Amino acid sequence: MGKFQGKYRISSARLRNWDYASKGMYFVTLCTNKREHYFGQIIQPEINKEHFEVQLSEIGKVVESEWLKTPDVRPDMNLTLDEYQVMPNHFHAILIIGNNKFNSNGLVYETNKNPIAIRRDAMLASLIDAESDKESIFNPHSGSDNHTIFELETQMIKDTNSQGKNKFTPQSKNLGSIIRGFKSSVTKFAIDNNIRFNWQPRYYDHIIRNYNEYERIANYIQNNPDNWGNDRLR
Repeated sequence: MGKFQGKYRISSARLRNWDYASKGMYFVTLCTNKREHYFGQIIQPEINKEHFEVQLSEIGKVVESEWLKTPDVRPDMNLTLDEYQVMPNHFHAILIIGNNKFNSNGLVYETNKNPIAIRRDAMLASLIDAESDKESIFNPHSGSDNHTIFELETQMIKDTNSQGKNKFTPQSKNLGSIIRGFKSSVTKFAIDNNIRFNWQPRYYDHIIRNYNEYERIANYIQNNPDNWGNDRLR
């Protein structure tokens, strides 16, 4: 645990030496301030009672609509939206940054070598080599998906609660700028329409490294409403 402005803070989960303008598949989580349930509530639908769903509030619907606009408002970044879920007090999404003119080499060491093979499968071309797997919040030796999801939620709680900024200075064409713009558009709607709402300043991000991670995270997002009773971000 390091110090920030003389105070101890939880270390960031952001990957050291990674340029967040790089092509990649990113899992992001944003929480509401004090985790208040601004975005809606979990209900059991009358038709399919085996599963729960989120009944979105007005601001919750805006969160969804503004997120869906993301690729259109940033066409030069070649963005693709994957799984996402608006929950009562947080938002999960998988975002893919594709090849664009703002991409860097990803991992930046003194050698300036990019560990990402240039000719990998396009969908997962961003996924990082085993060299950086030590930074993963998933335990590759764990036989339990529940255990890895517990670790995932634990890290999200730590990182969204902690203060501090990304290692890299603010840029206009990276993951941070996408999230800032998205959050700002939702906040502006709330202010313009006199809706009581505020984001938590911090957000969580994780670079998805392989297809197993992708499946776990995608399933986690899809099943989040059904698991609401045990959700540690609740």
